[in-house]
This record gives sequence, structure tokens and C-alpha cells, in this order.
Amino acid sequence: MKGARTALVVAAVLLSGFGVTACEDDSSQAKETKAKEKAYDKMVANQPIEIPEYSTTRETINRWIKTWGKASSKGKLSYVYLQNAKGEYGYFVLKGLPVSYCSLGTPPSKTESSNGGMVNVPLPEMDGTYSNGAGTCNTYYGFDATTGAYLEFTLGMNQSFFLFDQPSTLPEFTTASQMGPSSIDDVAR
Repeated sequence: MKGARTALVVAAVLLSGFGVTACEDDSSQAKETKAKEKAYDKMVANQPIEIPEYSTTRETINRWIKTWGKASSKGKLSYVYLQNAKGEYGYFVLKGLPVSYCSLGTPPSKTESSNGGMVNVPLPEMDGTYSNGAGTCNTYYGFDATTGAYLEFTLGMNQSFFLFDQPSTLPEFTTASQMGPSSIDDVAR
């Protein structure tokens, strides 16, 4: 009986040893990954990252939240200035921020198990259609400040936009042409 137990223990040790070696990845990609990790660990040991005492990035995020993310900012106007490829300027006055078509109100996918693995399954968008988002991240929409009219604009092809939370007094923007129903003068009243 004792010999049978010893044989079982030896067999278990051998099998686990074979299992460990069988699971080790000795491919060139695995070797390169290990080399990168070793080099990174050495660099971190020789040159640790400094810990900031203050974060200007967090300060900017907090100021954005104070400007756009508080209940008091409901109905706040945004001034969107567009510059076309010719260098000409126009503007929209929107209630709230312009929103990219890439911004979603719901998750774009969910994770499900499939054949022992996990896969991302796309979910329909709010309008019940599916989209991969390609080509829509440069399209923005919003609503006119005084009429509530829907506005949409697309960037690209040497067109840029500049966003302010108040009318800009820069010379290039003071001569911008009105592109939507509301003028800066309309909302100043």
C-alpha cells in the first residue's frame, strides 16, 4: 500500500512538472516580451518616476467640471467658431456643449462567454441601429441657443473648431459670420 502511495505521489509530481513545462511559452515573441519586461524593471529601478506634489491636469479637469458639469451649468451657452480651409471664420451659439457622434449614452458592447472564452458583442445604438463608429468621430451636433434647432457640423479637410464658454474677443473671431439661427447679439440680450 505504501509503495502504491509513493508511486502515486511520484506520478503526480512528474505530471505537474510536465504540466508546468508544457505551459511555458518559449516562442521568440515570449522571449522578446520577457526581455522588454526585464529592461523595463531595470529602468524603473535605476530611474523611478517622480511623484508630483500637485496635478495641473486634475486642476484643469476640476475647472472643466465647474464650468460644464454642475447643475448650475444647465442651459449654459457654448460659442463654437469654425475655420474653413480658406481661413474664413463662422460661428454657432449652442445651448450646452457640442457632442461628437462617438459619444454614446449607452455602452457600445457587452462581454459574453463563448466557447470557453469571452467575446465583445455589439449593442444597438439609441436609435436601434448598429454602427462601428467609423467616420463619425469628427461629426458634432448640438442645439441652437435661442431656437433649439438641431445643428450638425463635420470637421476635417482643413476645417477646425474652437470652443469658448463666452463670446471670443480675438480679432479673427469678431468678424466671424453667423452660421446658425442665433447670433451673439441675440443671446446677449
